[in-house]
Amino acid sequence: MARLTMQQAVVEGIAEEMRRDPGVFIMGLDIGRFGGPLNSCKGLWEEFGAARVIDTPISEGGIVGAGVGAALMGKRPIVDIMFLEYLSLVLQQLGCDAGAMHYYSDGRARVPLVVRAKFGVGPYHGHAYDYHAWVAHLPGIKVAMPSNACDAKGMIKAAIRDDNPVLFLEHMGLYHGAREEMPAGDAVVPLGRARVVREGRHATVAAIGAMVRRALLAAETLAKEGIETEVLDLRCTVPLDRAAILASVAKTGRLVVVTEAMKFCGAGAEISALAAEEGFGSLKAPIQRVAAPNVPIPFARNLEKLIIPDENAVAAAVRRAMVA
Repeated sequence: MARLTMQQAVVEGIAEEMRRDPGVFIMGLDIGRFGGPLNSCKGLWEEFGAARVIDTPISEGGIVGAGVGAALMGKRPIVDIMFLEYLSLVLQQLGCDAGAMHYYSDGRARVPLVVRAKFGVGPYHGHAYDYHAWVAHLPGIKVAMPSNACDAKGMIKAAIRDDNPVLFLEHMGLYHGAREEMPAGDAVVPLGRARVVREGRHATVAAIGAMVRRALLAAETLAKEGIETEVLDLRCTVPLDRAAILASVAKTGRLVVVTEAMKFCGAGAEISALAAEEGFGSLKAPIQRVAAPNVPIPFARNLEKLIIPDENAVAAAVRRAMVA
């Protein structure tokens, strides 16, 4: 069985879907002979050629708009906008067009479009902003954020097959990290299903993306103190696995929500509201949120790392929940 990094797993998932369905193609900046930033499309141009791996001009709005049109005409386009910082350039195409077409057409139109973007504080320094909450607020669009290579492959396959537009986020801190064995066969990970990655009974930590690994490290530390922490990998913020969150809160009675995005109006607020509104009877302590402060991410590497929650911040939040 192949052992792949997240970058390799996403590319392999895309290649498998392009082989399976001739209507799948990808377009974006420098994705052809160059192989994409951080090798995000490495090997695709060599296998599928310029007709299905399309280098485009620097016009994110133009290529996402073209992707919407292609999807409406029955294709399954993937658009690589390079980095999530450029999301503002495509909000009109995503919100007014891609996410709304199915609704406005009374269910007759479909927009099976995947928009890929890299983000997150990692070893590459820059383009770190996590702005996914902008799109999570737009009706009709799914938001996927894998935390590991196996999920990344299965989720990109699910995103490509989905009849709805999907924003697929690839964390640069995980991209060329640990290798994992890929499952055999056509392993698709359904969007919108969270996964319990560590069982626990005293507190739930709901995390997403790179924060899952930090939550697991915090859980190891807390276990030495007699605190058994359940770690829930949300995988997607849209659709949000409400049942999994509420079931875990009912089990542990405490909730800590961990995200890399800025705390104010972020996904953590929605998850906290869900637990407060629908799981209040199970809560034994106030909900804790761990997230970045509402400030620009610094360019200086040492400052960049300071504002992103680490395992110590997660552990401290669990301890606060335990004494409340």
